[in-house]
Amino acid sequence: MFKGIKDKFKYKSGLKFLREELKKPFPEVKRSKGITSIACLVDLDNFENANLFYEFVEEFSLRPNAVKIIGYKNYYDKNSPYSTPVFSDKDLGWNGAIENSYVLEFLSREYDLLVNYYTQENLMLQLMSVKTRARVRVGFEEVDERYNDLILALPMKDFKTFKQELKKYLRVLNEIE
Repeated sequence: MFKGIKDKFKYKSGLKFLREELKKPFPEVKRSKGITSIACLVDLDNFENANLFYEFVEEFSLRPNAVKIIGYKNYYDKNSPYSTPVFSDKDLGWNGAIENSYVLEFLSREYDLLVNYYTQENLMLQLMSVKTRARVRVGFEEVDERYNDLILALPMKDFKTFKQELKKYLRVLNEIE
């Protein structure tokens, strides 16, 4: 019983933190123009194959370790092997903190591009999006426009088209050649 009440208060404190963060501008990232590092925030409950994001290495001629992927699952078993680092609702701490070593490592870096690969409003994914330091943010139209600089109107399951459209728009923005 107590755990349920505690989780509700954590959730409310997370929502309050998120609302406050959305009122502020995103932290400025002092990286030059061009895409050399990509962060991918993926909803693994709705898109299983996160390894497809490694195709960005070849697509944008990046270093092999230039793409960092972290996945969200509503629930995950810590004893099960996942090919992608994972976080879940149970990692939510007080005041919007996410208590997960994968998350801390992911958030410790700056990126040129953040791919918000989710289409449903979700506190954990939105907190990660707000906390990730990236110069350009891209996502889907179903999510609040404040999280993304570039919004694509595509189905989430069509990764091939997403990749093509992203490349097209990054070329228009003079981020890639």
